[in-house]
Amino acid sequence: MSTDLKMLAWVSALTLLMWLPYILARIRKSGLMRTLTYVADDDPLPAWAARAKKAHTNAIENLAPFAAVVLVAHLGTAANATTALWATVYFWARVAHYVGYTAGFPFVRTLAFAVGWLATVIILYQIVG
Repeated sequence: MSTDLKMLAWVSALTLLMWLPYILARIRKSGLMRTLTYVADDDPLPAWAARAKKAHTNAIENLAPFAAVVLVAHLGTAANATTALWATVYFWARVAHYVGYTAGFPFVRTLAFAVGWLATVIILYQIVG
């Protein structure tokens, strides 16, 4: 399996796990039954958990274009060392985005997002350039 596809799998796995911290925070704050019966949906989350939820939403929104360019590069035989490098950069940018956003570190969210966006654009350029 190519590095590009491995990174897509890792990004997908990371995104699949991002809901756990904020749902556990909801359960801890509001209780299991209130959470499972949706009664707690309007209960405010701790600030860090609200940021984690937003980071997860952002990861889902950005997974689609990243997955598309990785798959097109692979199927169109445009995958190369550059796409492998930037798929790896994308993965680490998403890790940094989630951790930085959740922790509330200034500037990390925006910088990590920009790096991930750039990685996707560079992979796209390998296809169309």
